[in-house]
Amino acid sequence: MQDKLFYKIGEVSQLTGLEAYVLRFWESEFPALHPKKSKGNQRVYTKREIDLILQIKKLLYQEGMTIAGAKKKLNGAPVPSEPPMREPRHEETLDRVRRELEEVLHILS
Repeated sequence: MQDKLFYKIGEVSQLTGLEAYVLRFWESEFPALHPKKSKGNQRVYTKREIDLILQIKKLLYQEGMTIAGAKKKLNGAPVPSEPPMREPRHEETLDRVRRELEEVLHILS
């Protein structure tokens, strides 16, 4: 990341791998994420805000938290453990077990 004072939303989008609409939505959900507006009314983000975006992204996408859970975590409140997201291989196993049970049910009926 270049060392600049301010970054436009397009630059932040590229740096974080997030679409601009996601960044705008997160602004409405996370009060600490409030970029200033330039004279041309464009959002300009500081390095601190980009770090916060990356932290939010990690909580939501890698740790599987909900927005409410991420808000609590960022505000320092204890977060109740959320159910882990199912991994694709678990979905495949569940599908296989479901099919096998349906076959057994068909044989018994």
